[in-house]
Order: sequence, then structure tokens, then C-alpha cells
Amino acid sequence: MKVKIWIHAFRLRTLPLSLSGVICASLLAAADGQCRFSVAAFAVLTTLSLQILSNLANDYGDSVAGADTAGRIGPVRAVQGGLVTHGAMKRMIAVFAAISCVFGAFLIVSAFGFRRLPEIAAFGALGIAAVAAAVKYTVGENPYGYKGFGDIFVLIFFGYAGLLGTYYLHAGVVAAPLLLPATSIGLLSVGVLNLNNMRDRENDAAGGKRTIAVKLGARKAKIYHAVLIVLVTASAAAYVYVRFHSYWQLLALAPCVPPAAHLRRVLAVDNPAGFDPELKKLSLATLFFAVVFGTVFLVWK
Repeated sequence: MKVKIWIHAFRLRTLPLSLSGVICASLLAAADGQCRFSVAAFAVLTTLSLQILSNLANDYGDSVAGADTAGRIGPVRAVQGGLVTHGAMKRMIAVFAAISCVFGAFLIVSAFGFRRLPEIAAFGALGIAAVAAAVKYTVGENPYGYKGFGDIFVLIFFGYAGLLGTYYLHAGVVAAPLLLPATSIGLLSVGVLNLNNMRDRENDAAGGKRTIAVKLGARKAKIYHAVLIVLVTASAAAYVYVRFHSYWQLLALAPCVPPAAHLRRVLAVDNPAGFDPELKKLSLATLFFAVVFGTVFLVWK
């Protein structure tokens, strides 16, 4: 029974989203003849550990801050629902912080060995920053998620650090055009966060959590969401243009169709609970984007 409770607390439905940048980067590295299995494997393990760490910290932090209440929409949180004590959650957070650091160390060593000290130091610092960002989203005296900065951090870590960092670990270099698919995946990830925040807007406002959705209000938060989805397609199209040498590469834009259909449903939502089903859909659509986009450039090099 306890295992099921912890699996619930891990929030497995968020994990596909966290893998998107790593998968797309690995496929694009493979297209350039640079992919290494050990790097891909440890990147996946590190990313999954960091996402679970973030979920646990979010569960704990929102409970301590009072942002999780009985009126919250969506799955019951472990601490707020009385399934896990504060002490047990703090211990599990520490466990996953340690696991993330261990997998991150193996990732860095698999990429650089023990001789490339500047890269080891840089990625070590990035790893520590990722662990800190996962925890500080809702935990501590000044959690950045309560100030409306969550969107920026998601764009940085899910998009730029996730894709560009993974590609560099594979290849030892990174080209400027890769900023474009990194932007697409980062903005899709921000879209998932925005959906969550639009769903919880009233509850968050009452609990003092000033997310972008709270600051903008219901109507403008939808407009913001629309801008995110449009920019996803624009960034993807720009990368296809830059790398274009075959009309088959236009298939890389096919994954932009599900987010467009999703946007129509979001704009029609008039009850906050209506945003909840779209969370899983957009998360899976982001993973679909990463797999298809990277595969197209692997096949049509």
C-alpha cells in the first residue's frame, strides 16, 4: 500500500514531458553521428530523478505554504491528502536529491571522463542548479514558483538545458540552430505548467501563489497560452527552414497539429476543471513532438 502511495506522489503522468528534451537531443545528435548510448541512458535517469524530485518538493512546499486546500482541482496531493507525513516527504525529497546527483555524476563522467575539467565543472554546476531549482520551486522562504517565475525556469531547464545540454554531452559542441527546437520543447513545457496554473488559479490566488495565470487573470492567461503554442510552431518551422534539403523534412511539423487542436479546446474551456484533461494530452503531445521531430531529421539527414 505504501508503495502505491509513493508512486502516486511521484506523479508519473508528468514524466513523459521531462524526457522530451533529452529524447529530441539524442535523436538530433544521432542524426549528426554523435549519439552515445551511455550518455542517453544516464541523461534519461537523471531527468526522471529530477522530475520526481520536483514533484515531491512541489507536493511538500504547497502543503506547507497552504496553497493546497480541499478545494483544489486535480489529483489529491500526498501530503495535503494525509497520505504522507511532512517528515516522510522531506526524507524522500532528500533521497531523490541524492539520486539525481549520483545519476548526474555518472552522466558527466560518461560524457567527459575525468580529464575535461572545464566541462565537468560547468555541468556539475548546472546539475546542482537543476536540483536547487527542482526544490526551490515551492520550498523555502522565497519559492520562485510563488512569484510567477516558474515559466522562465521551465523554459530554461526543460527546453534549453534539457535539449542543448544533452546534445553537448553527446557531441561536445552545440550549434545555434538547435536553439529553435529547444525553444519549441521549452514552450510546450511552459504550456503544460500554464494549464496547471489556469486550473488552480483561484486556489493559488487564495493561497498567495502568484503564478502567471493568477497575475494575468482567466482571459489573458488563455491568450498567453495561445501565444506559447503559436511560437512552438514558428520555432519548429524555422528549424526546418534552416536545415531544409528534402520535402520529407516537412513531416517534422506534423507534431504541431495536436497542440493546435488542443488550443481550440483550451480556448473553449469555461470551467477550471476543464483544463485538467488537457494536461496529460499536452504532456504526451510534447513527447510526441520530440520523438517525431528528432526522428525526421535522423531519417532524412
